[in-house]
Amino acid sequence: VDTYMKAGFNYFDTAYMYCDGRSESVVKESVVKRYTRESFWLTTKLPQWMMNGIEDRDRIFNDQLERTGAGYFDFYLLHNLGESRTKYFDDYNMWDFVQEQKAKGLIKHVGFSFHSTPEELEEILIKHPEMEFVQLQINYADWDNPAIQSRRCYEVARKHGKPVIVMEPVKGGMLATPPAPVEQILKASDPQASNASWAIRFAADLDGVITVLSGMSSLEQMEDNLACMKRFSGLTTVQKQTIVQAQEALAEIP
Repeated sequence: VDTYMKAGFNYFDTAYMYCDGRSESVVKESVVKRYTRESFWLTTKLPQWMMNGIEDRDRIFNDQLERTGAGYFDFYLLHNLGESRTKYFDDYNMWDFVQEQKAKGLIKHVGFSFHSTPEELEEILIKHPEMEFVQLQINYADWDNPAIQSRRCYEVARKHGKPVIVMEPVKGGMLATPPAPVEQILKASDPQASNASWAIRFAADLDGVITVLSGMSSLEQMEDNLACMKRFSGLTTVQKQTIVQAQEALAEIP
């Protein structure tokens, strides 16, 4: 946390169920108690699958305020909309609930994370224009993947004027150790750059991105991410061409 903050970054992402429910409390000890509230942004999420009724919705939100001790959330997400999951956000009236908490000053910005089709994303954004941002799975491997449709979901969000938070930029770590043909392309272009840094920068280069979330499990991984993002001002034409070549190499792998 100290290394991250000292480098000038300040966005922390957590959720009610992460680390068997301990993540929000860890944020309290490592961030909230140690830094002024205005110096960082804190995000957490409301999970529909842990609810059996409206009373659980209220209980979980109150638990989150207590666990984090943050007083309010800078960004608050309805967690994992899409397919059969979306109806529960309607059934438990979560849309109005988060707006009520925003009116009380307990939430600054409201949005949702999403795993489904661009068509369904379009439906949700038409029905709920009050949503301020969308969190999407975006990485260069899934950009044109017909199962994920990162590009098309991103384009729908931007068409509706919604900024995007990027999750899974390194595809669960896969793009940190990509197949050999892909790694060869990346190393030929820039021998000093890590594989992961290409994935992070691909996502960060997109227009309208608030932040790129990166799950880091060591200080070395954090230092690598900080090194490639601290002075990042966009990909060059050559770097973009390198990523296209990497995407083409991925597409040829059975």
